[in-house]
Amino acid sequence: MKETNMALPLSMGALLQADLQEDAAYRDEGLCVVGIFGKSNMQPGAPKESIINSLADKHIFSLFGGPEDGGTADSSIEAFYHQETRVLYLLLSSVSDSRQLLRACESLSAGTGHSDSHDLWKDLDRQHCLHLLYMFSVCHVLLLVHPNQTFDVTYDRLFRALDALRQKVLPLIRAAIKDCPVSKEWKVNCRPCPPRLLFVFQMNGSMKVSANGSESGGNPDKPKKHSPRRRLQHALEDQIYRIFRKSRVLTNQSSNCLFTVPANQAFVYVIPTVDEDPVGALLSQLRSNCTLSETEPAVVVTGPRRYQQMRHSARQASYSGDPASILMGGQLVDCSLKEFLWQHVELVLTKKGFDDSVGRNPQPSHFELPNYSKWVQVASRLHQVLISNTEEEIAELFSKVQGQLKVLEGFLDADTKFSENRCQKALPLAHSAYQSNLPHNYTTTVHKNQLAQALRVYSQHARGVAFQRYALQLHEDCYKFWSNGHQLCEERSLTDQHCVHKFHLLPQPGEKTDMDRNPPILNHNSRGRSTSACNCGRKQAPREDPFDIQAANYDFYQMLDEKCCGKLERIDFPMFQPSTPDPAPATNQAQRPPSEASGSAEAVERLKEPSTAQSHTPAETSLSLALSLGQSTDSLGPYADGDGTETQVQPKRPSLVDRQPSTVEYLPGMMHSGCPKGLLPKFSSWSLVKLGPAKSYNCHTGLEQPGFLPGSSFLLPWDLVIRSRSEEDTGLTEPLDGTSSWPAPNKTLVGKRGSTGGLGRSRRRDDMARIFVGFEYEDSRGRRFISCGPDKIVKVLGPGGAKDPATRVLNTDMPLYIPSPSQGRGIKSHYAQLTRLFVVVPDAPLEVTLNPQVQPGPPPCPLFHPEQTELLLPPDSLWVLRFPYSYCTDRGTCFPPKENQPLNNHKVLRGILKATTASPAAQ
Repeated sequence: MKETNMALPLSMGALLQADLQEDAAYRDEGLCVVGIFGKSNMQPGAPKESIINSLADKHIFSLFGGPEDGGTADSSIEAFYHQETRVLYLLLSSVSDSRQLLRACESLSAGTGHSDSHDLWKDLDRQHCLHLLYMFSVCHVLLLVHPNQTFDVTYDRLFRALDALRQKVLPLIRAAIKDCPVSKEWKVNCRPCPPRLLFVFQMNGSMKVSANGSESGGNPDKPKKHSPRRRLQHALEDQIYRIFRKSRVLTNQSSNCLFTVPANQAFVYVIPTVDEDPVGALLSQLRSNCTLSETEPAVVVTGPRRYQQMRHSARQASYSGDPASILMGGQLVDCSLKEFLWQHVELVLTKKGFDDSVGRNPQPSHFELPNYSKWVQVASRLHQVLISNTEEEIAELFSKVQGQLKVLEGFLDADTKFSENRCQKALPLAHSAYQSNLPHNYTTTVHKNQLAQALRVYSQHARGVAFQRYALQLHEDCYKFWSNGHQLCEERSLTDQHCVHKFHLLPQPGEKTDMDRNPPILNHNSRGRSTSACNCGRKQAPREDPFDIQAANYDFYQMLDEKCCGKLERIDFPMFQPSTPDPAPATNQAQRPPSEASGSAEAVERLKEPSTAQSHTPAETSLSLALSLGQSTDSLGPYADGDGTETQVQPKRPSLVDRQPSTVEYLPGMMHSGCPKGLLPKFSSWSLVKLGPAKSYNCHTGLEQPGFLPGSSFLLPWDLVIRSRSEEDTGLTEPLDGTSSWPAPNKTLVGKRGSTGGLGRSRRRDDMARIFVGFEYEDSRGRRFISCGPDKIVKVLGPGGAKDPATRVLNTDMPLYIPSPSQGRGIKSHYAQLTRLFVVVPDAPLEVTLNPQVQPGPPPCPLFHPEQTELLLPPDSLWVLRFPYSYCTDRGTCFPPKENQPLNNHKVLRGILKATTASPAAQ
């Protein structure tokens, strides 16, 4: 290999891959490998590159350059082979150098988080450690360069980490170099010898020495034996040796150590301060070069004699070129950097080796001086295993080496270790904050609130890069604690109360409850109980808080029907009649605008009453599967009776086309204004029963039913004018529209007063017909009362019945909920709900039509109504319309109003009753 091929430094990979042949004169000679690593400051100039330039007396490495030169922040090794002196220099550049550090900082974007930045730095540190381990495995001598004269104690932790990593990967390296042509000791120890580590420090301006070599304030006639720089070197040697011995980086047996230091030779060198006179420094350098060229012999000598001559020339140059090495007043000479290094390189090239073991029985360490070809083979294999991984046969060893890098975390990643310890101490505090004041079972809302409190406590104590990882662990731990027997059932009752059981499954039809199952099989229960009356109101019974609409509006009243009002005459609302064994609920419940309804005439029919033509009616919905088959797409009127057997209740305005309800799909809920047409529910949430004839109600005693507050069971009178027979030809059959259908109480012709006697009396000319109406409210404790206005309760203390007319309650929107007049001792207010409507129809030529519409919530809540509207109540009867207990749509339950919520959004629309004069033919 000619020197011109190595005129410039090469990367380590390029050097090992290049097929270069040495000159025949040097082919069999040994090779000393010197590695240089360390740190650099931000001052101009690179101390590590300048050291190689001064050692080789050539400008090899460029001393200028920055991160903009296109390089990366990764660690790299550059090599320069000085063939005359048989020394191969390896220079390690890493993130410890200012140039690489600037490149790493530029690679970080502005949006990079703290954890991602930390991972980047740790990756660079791991690369640095692998390259250092490689250099400690292939070099004889290593130079640690530091930019000031103070020893950095972090190297102690770094070397302990490298020693631990080397012990872990030693079997893998042995497997990689087992076929290389080197000695057995090299294959066993995976290095030519225990490398000797030398330290090179750079003195700053505070350590200047006077010209005569004496200290300021001392006696110039009696100079010191050692210069201040020499004494600084001795002090640094003692400090470094003591630190490494205490941490057991250095032991008595050098073969077991990562590196060695000489016992009787200097291993610390301090580079003096650069002369402030640049012209004088250049002249001194020129003088030394001229002296070297004059003493150089004209005849070229080869072989070992050439090395001896070069070493002698280098020694002379070092003595003549360094002003500090001149003898002054008996003071010892300070050697140059080249002389300092050559006393160690000479031991390698002369094959004496390093005998650095100490103690009573020192064991000699192995030593081998390879030629260039042998060293390249071993270095190439180690480079594949530790750094490059370009060969498939060593890929497995490379992956195993990467897996052993976890050893470095305990030594190098001190901030992560501190962060993990800190976060681990914060986790129990966060867990205690989460579990404080917790019930045995709780809901998702409570879980989230407690978790937020735990995270606040955690963030007060946790620090560092492990913050996010342990925060996720806190999330998982709290969720496991909650889901492991502490999760409350999330189902809410129709009165907006939680189920008190822990998470459970509902029993299937025919299946029994089982507490021992995990999760258990139970029915929902909120431990809420209330008292309600039956359909007719004559019997009260306790009831559980319902969780489904069928239990709330049908099952409870069906149970009481068997004990009380099962035999009463009633008007049955149409329900779903299946034609298949397994009917399915309608699924297409998406709403659509009113413009897309099946017919505009139907909307007109629905809003024909002026008092109900408000913004309460929501948009129509799209058709379900049964409707898409054309079963009820052209209907324009209200529902008719499905079986046609009920003759006493007929719609006032029959539809133009008879509607046939679906027998395949049923409505999965309650009937309201937003439901598709042609669908019926499987049960009715409403009830309309007949308590008896009109005379069964006594206006002097009121309703004789349980639960009513004293004096609040009286119905309100509604007096209507009945025209005489002589006036029938003037339009008796026309309905009394406007104010004529809602006369004021006791309104009679002049000089004639209507009879207020008993009901059912024969009609006289221009006499009055009296209808009794009562809106009954019932609270959760079974307290019942009749309301005579939106904010007033009927209160009759003496005989004579209620005096307030019914026109007030019929001409206004009655509230669905009002505050109960008998509040309990607690702060929470109780509401009474509109439950029943009592209507006493006299034996008179009147047509009383019932059309209830309930809005149980703020818009856009739909209007709920029975499955059949415009119900004609037969005369001479006492009817009870029972309202639903709960109101539900396909989108959820319309819950009762909570405390401090307005009650005017929950109401029954006006126009629930209409009365018109019947024609004579209808009687």
